[in-house]
Amino acid sequence: MSDHAAAGGLSWTAAWTLARRELNLRFKGLRLLLVCLFLGTGALAAIGTLTGAIDRELENRGQELLGGDLEVEIWQRSPNAEEFAALARYGELSTGTRLQVVARNGENTAPVGLKAVDGKYPLYGALTLQDGRTVGAPPAGEAWLGQGAMDRLDIAVGDTFRVGTATLRAGGVIDTEPDKLSEGFQLGPTIIVAEGVPQDAGLLQPGAMYQSKTRIAFTDPSRDPEAVEEELTDAFPLAGFDFRDRDRASPGADRFVDRMGEFLTLVGLAALVIAGIGIGGGVSSYLEARRSSIATLKVLGATSRDITRIYGLQIGLAAVVGSLAGLAAGLAITPLLGMALQDLLPVEGGFVFEPGALLLASAYGLLVALVFAATPILRARRFPAMALMRARTSPLTRDRTALKWVGGGLFAIVVLALVTSNDPLLAGGFLAGAAAMLLLLAGLGMAIRHIARAVPRPADPLLRNALANLHRPGTSTGALVTALGFGLSAFVLLAAIQTAIDGNIRSRVPAEAPDYFVLDIPRDQAEDFRSLVRAEDEDAVIRTVPALRGSVTAYGPEGDLTRVADLEEIPDGAWALRGERGLTYAENVPPGNTIVEGEWWGPMWQGEPQVSVDEEFAAAIDLQVGDTITVALLGVERSARVANLRRIDWESMGFNYVLVFSPNALEDAPHNLAATIELPNTGDTGPLLRGLVQTFPSSSVIEVGQVLVQAREILGQVGLATLAAASVAVLAGLAVLLGAIAAARAARTYDTVVMRVLGASRGQILWMQFLEYALLALVLAGVALAIGSALAWLVVTQLFEFDWLPDWGVVLAVLGAGLALVIGFAILGSLPLLRAKPAQALRAL
Repeated sequence: MSDHAAAGGLSWTAAWTLARRELNLRFKGLRLLLVCLFLGTGALAAIGTLTGAIDRELENRGQELLGGDLEVEIWQRSPNAEEFAALARYGELSTGTRLQVVARNGENTAPVGLKAVDGKYPLYGALTLQDGRTVGAPPAGEAWLGQGAMDRLDIAVGDTFRVGTATLRAGGVIDTEPDKLSEGFQLGPTIIVAEGVPQDAGLLQPGAMYQSKTRIAFTDPSRDPEAVEEELTDAFPLAGFDFRDRDRASPGADRFVDRMGEFLTLVGLAALVIAGIGIGGGVSSYLEARRSSIATLKVLGATSRDITRIYGLQIGLAAVVGSLAGLAAGLAITPLLGMALQDLLPVEGGFVFEPGALLLASAYGLLVALVFAATPILRARRFPAMALMRARTSPLTRDRTALKWVGGGLFAIVVLALVTSNDPLLAGGFLAGAAAMLLLLAGLGMAIRHIARAVPRPADPLLRNALANLHRPGTSTGALVTALGFGLSAFVLLAAIQTAIDGNIRSRVPAEAPDYFVLDIPRDQAEDFRSLVRAEDEDAVIRTVPALRGSVTAYGPEGDLTRVADLEEIPDGAWALRGERGLTYAENVPPGNTIVEGEWWGPMWQGEPQVSVDEEFAAAIDLQVGDTITVALLGVERSARVANLRRIDWESMGFNYVLVFSPNALEDAPHNLAATIELPNTGDTGPLLRGLVQTFPSSSVIEVGQVLVQAREILGQVGLATLAAASVAVLAGLAVLLGAIAAARAARTYDTVVMRVLGASRGQILWMQFLEYALLALVLAGVALAIGSALAWLVVTQLFEFDWLPDWGVVLAVLGAGLALVIGFAILGSLPLLRAKPAQALRAL
């Protein structure tokens, strides 16, 4: 071997030849590494592929999803002649109206989104019916209905139904609505009608809550939509235009996809990092099983570099195979996810290929494998043959060279996560939290070893040995603490998130929600409305409020106002500055609101117009009591002095307004009323619903039960996505536990054999193993409860912005089940130790 050494060691070709001869085709000994990489890489590949496909569809189909290159929205009016002429200069126009109404057929009613379109609709894409026809606006007297509306009204194609005062015939059932996603949230299915129907049906009375939409197909396709927006804003600063363009056809979908994609990617990365600990354990176990082979190669003259190359190639090949299998699984599951989401988001149910997402997932997988496999590989390469031969009784020390590989890999993971994240702050916070958790568990492992060494020795020999196993030389306590900590925390995280979401759905909302919301009640019929409701239930609680729409155009100290149009970007938390918002006026402080600064105006106020402002909104724009706010209402600016700041109970599910004016500020503007109805004597509400719809045909009566059904569906889908992602983390945590047990198996075999030679029975040995794992698990249960609950709180309150309402009984029960599961896995992983033959094991030392 002297010539070999002089030549500087084995070439890569020779190293691969030796590696291939020893490597089992079924990767025996490296299957844990394969499973861990399969789980983490597969989760990241599926998440990245799906979100990438949705983002690409939103970008490529922007014109179709929006229905134009630019959309101009105005509340409570249509563009006037001057505005219409200005819009027409940019290209072809398609106009229409959107409003929430109640359709009815006899005693059957259905809240629907009424969509009135002109003869040019759609400018892009195709509207198709279930009978195969491609259509535009319906003929006079007909309507295209969503399947849900047909079902709720119990009608078939050709039957008639009523909307407002108009009778319409169901001319067909909508199959594909090209611009559905950009329409945003609506209560109930869609009904498409001709442009003049809302006016003819008496639904567009002065003050009615409707929205006109004018879409433009540019004559010059290269025209910049943002430049057009600026030109129109400058030309009509008080028009109250809200814009959307082809590059952001559905901002809500964009935000939802980005937010959920970010969360799921971080959870997948967490699962991969957790699995990485299992990778380290699996590689340690694999190299320990090849201790004799490494020692033999050393005796025959192999250098440290040769050992690194041979076993690095083996483990690298296994890592590549595991990553490729995970990528294939991610690709295979993406069509199923697409099918589940294609009614909500623009993604096809077929095969989707996103090279960027796959490269990112594989890069994460291989980097994590490098970080966690480098230490055991480099630790084995630097020791002489005799140290390897005696490794079981004289454990190998750590190799400081591994620090640069581990540090380099971790740095690459951090850079990759920050560069590819849509929210670097969130990604950075997550990585810092993961590092803190690893350090916490490492410190806890050291503390447990120190405490186990310091406590008095128990009289029971089995308990004494179980305690000694926690601090003896070569103990795997650190790895077991990490494995159990992550695994149990994942159980708590999963249970806390699921029960908190369920709590938001089942507990808080139904308890505080009124039975009905009613929109567009004519002001001169308010008493008739109250009489009708109380005739059905004399104890009904009715609250009516004036309902208007307007946009904030200026704010600040008098003489030094900030114009919203001049802001380069809207301040954080100042969402009420974006477009038109709900406005109201009141003589008294609204229910559920508390004055925190300033004073409320008195009844019959006739002084300077005043306004009460939400304290959070005021803080976001640095607004003080005594400052001025100017709003544009139907194209006319009105100013009011800030009289006070209010704290709003947003959970009340009643009417909550950021801006509440004194009556003399707005009461002369055209508007209707909105109302909530609470029925203490719950029973058959059908007669009341039918009476409201028939007596007030231009009003929209919304059953809160239907809203809650939609909320449950949406939150249920969020919960399902969270459950799937957290389940991967749980599986990864169990893989870590198995890896830690596998890594310690050689040393445990020696201990078990010695104890059996000294007369210990198999039952005593198994009981000793149980005591060791039970002590660790019980100590870690409290830590896991704290860590898992904290992470769940962040996800529920900060990411999903829900209330923190976990069911602690369920959380503790799941934690208990997790304890039983991980201890069971630990015991099952220890069973092979009982089958070790003492003579054979002792000869191998």
